[in-house]
Amino acid sequence: MRAATVLAVDTGVAEQIEQVEPVEQVEPVEQAEQAEPFPGGTDELFTIGRDHGLDAVGVAPAAVLERARAALIERRAAGLDGGMQFTYRNPQRSTDPSMAVTGARSIIVGARSYSLETPALPDRASGRVARYAWVDHYRPLREGLWAMAKHLRTLGYKAVAFADDNSIVDREAAYLGGLGWFGKNANLLLPKSGSLFVLGCVITTAELAAADQPMADGCGGCRRCIDGCPTAAIVAPGVVDANRCLSWLLQKPGTFPVAFREALGDRIYGCDDCQDVCPPNNRFIQIQRRTDWQQPVAWVDLVELLQLSDREIKFRHGSWYIHQGEVRWVRRNALIALGNVGDRHDAGTRAVIADYLSGDDEMLREHARWSADRLGLHADFGVDSDRDAGAGADGAGR
Repeated sequence: MRAATVLAVDTGVAEQIEQVEPVEQVEPVEQAEQAEPFPGGTDELFTIGRDHGLDAVGVAPAAVLERARAALIERRAAGLDGGMQFTYRNPQRSTDPSMAVTGARSIIVGARSYSLETPALPDRASGRVARYAWVDHYRPLREGLWAMAKHLRTLGYKAVAFADDNSIVDREAAYLGGLGWFGKNANLLLPKSGSLFVLGCVITTAELAAADQPMADGCGGCRRCIDGCPTAAIVAPGVVDANRCLSWLLQKPGTFPVAFREALGDRIYGCDDCQDVCPPNNRFIQIQRRTDWQQPVAWVDLVELLQLSDREIKFRHGSWYIHQGEVRWVRRNALIALGNVGDRHDAGTRAVIADYLSGDDEMLREHARWSADRLGLHADFGVDSDRDAGAGADGAGR
């Protein structure tokens, strides 16, 4: 979430609730609680972070994130959270670093680019995956954060790494740490780099020199992200209505809103539109990452995905956030995308829709009916041509 430019909905980076690995949560010796100058300044720490894969590092004070707290509370009261939990769940906790690490004095923020070369679009009906989720970029991000935390602990300080974690509003911390400014889409933009970064932080008891002041706005009068959002989810500069944000709706359990199904297009996980139109993301040469540890998955064969078992989906796409591990939400998304981009004459498409129309999950049957109607197959399958008739049934898994 972004305070006056912050929101808990990550429009380009869908919120995935993962906790940092347990080994990094162990709090070391409780010394250095007093505010003593950190020996050697921050240069050595920053070098450690960069040597372990971080592209930008900064420091924010470990004070309560007042702007973020106020915005979370106000937007939840206005219903803009769309049922999202994450940092909305407990604003007092997610905006107070001392509740994550007792005696916290500094927040070291780190950013790592997730820009990759875009793979070619396959010649079959495929679902699009948001760029940040092509591979698990949080894994190398955490390695950089852990390296800095380990160094601090060897000096006797408490230091705990957090990435994609609801313990702290990391984008506000990154803003206060001088890494960048908030765009109108509520994403953090780094100077001469753009917004294609995953963020994380190390909360520590070490007293570190923080950024003098946040970075000045670099967007000016540009509103391309506002105008480019397919569902008009950016309701004011820096304010995203999660009820309309495709990135959140794809993760949210339940029936997908009929009003936004056609706008969903081929997306099955995340949405990059507000970042794709952002000038800094197109103007500057992006860091191209090597992904030796994982093959990038930018497109997913929709018919094949809908034919996989639950176990196979979890194995292939286990790094995605799937609400309570129920892959029926992935199937739901794929059915809508297939209705939007599938070939009505393709035997595989027709077969998989027929399979879901006869399945025992009423929620998936409703989405299959919509897909059949969207492809003009309603007469073939005896489906009423009324896409607005879908109700929010939540039957058992397929």
